[in-house]
Amino acid sequence: MSSSSTLRDPRVAQALDRMFTRAQQDDAAYQRALGRQPEGFDDTDSQQRADAWSEIYMPISADAGRLLYTLIRAVRPKTVVEFGMSYGISTLHLAAAVRDNGVGRVLTTEMSAAKIEAARRTFEETGLRDVITVLEGDALQTLPEALAADGAGSQVDVVLLDGWKDLYTPVLRALEPRLAPGALVIADDITFESVKPYLDYVRDPANGYEGVTFPVEDGMEISCRL
Repeated sequence: MSSSSTLRDPRVAQALDRMFTRAQQDDAAYQRALGRQPEGFDDTDSQQRADAWSEIYMPISADAGRLLYTLIRAVRPKTVVEFGMSYGISTLHLAAAVRDNGVGRVLTTEMSAAKIEAARRTFEETGLRDVITVLEGDALQTLPEALAADGAGSQVDVVLLDGWKDLYTPVLRALEPRLAPGALVIADDITFESVKPYLDYVRDPANGYEGVTFPVEDGMEISCRL
């Protein structure tokens, strides 16, 4: 276990600075995407949206990234699952903590081929690719398949939900058979209206979670699997 932070590695710090800077242009990137599809995206499926929004970073905040790093260092999970990699800002924070713990791996999902290609280059450049597995395609298919390949005893210790908001609950339900007792489930952007069904689910005591809302940017819900 490292006594320093890989987040301070110049390769990682520079990559994060570069991506956070580019993410400041997300509004302009969205307008370009809308210009290519002026009727909007309400009638598009997940893959079509992922392809249309391939220029948009949709990042967590720097504070949220440091929170993720801190939680992973404290929990020392063997398996971290991330739903919604995008360009890999949150993934780098998770992987840096895994590296510093000296144990664990990150399974992350993404549908945009352009984002996957860019993120893999970043993971290689930062020296973190060996602790990250990128699953391309529909997370509702790729995550159960990847975990099943690990064998019947494979468990998930931490989940980060940061993909399409309407899929938070289905993805969590798909992972529940693999959640370790005490597993942390972290949901980003909980102020979005589309996250309400997920919040209703994890806040219902009958579903086996206890949690707290953390006030960082658009909000995070941190839930513990009981």
